[in-house]
Amino acid sequence: MTLETLRFALAETSLGPVLVAASEKGLRAVLFGTNPKTLTSDLRRRFPKAELLPGDKAFGKTAARVAAVIEEPRAPLGLPLDLDLHGTAFQQRVWRALQAIPPGRTESYAGIAARIGAPKAARAVAGACAANALAVVVPCHRVVRGDGEVSGYRWGVGRKKKLLRREGTQS
Repeated sequence: MTLETLRFALAETSLGPVLVAASEKGLRAVLFGTNPKTLTSDLRRRFPKAELLPGDKAFGKTAARVAAVIEEPRAPLGLPLDLDLHGTAFQQRVWRALQAIPPGRTESYAGIAARIGAPKAARAVAGACAANALAVVVPCHRVVRGDGEVSGYRWGVGRKKKLLRREGTQS
């Protein structure tokens, strides 16, 4: 049984290939990977009940807009996100808090936990970051350890450091 239809396209970035997928409501996934086959498999694993359709030429422009934001994080995305019903209530609170962190700033896992009213849930915040399917768009890369050190990132610590440098956060 198909629950939703997702259109997807691939784009190249300086951080490697990225897969962009959207429902009719908005962006559902921005996934980094190493090759198209792996990215498509990741999309299928994350959305096993979705019908996956390659995007048309117009959707390719959507993927290009996302790639442009990856290259220049201060550029406005101007695309709707589809976060509804795709994650627990806690995850959604974390993802919304992440969206409030501007480029060039970071926040600790404990800081995000406190911000959403769950001050003892720093580890759960880390889990919500790992479950985030919207790389860069929901900026989990802006969350660092309490001592300011860069730690885990679903798409690799190296990418996280590059993203933070690009935003002027890390030297």
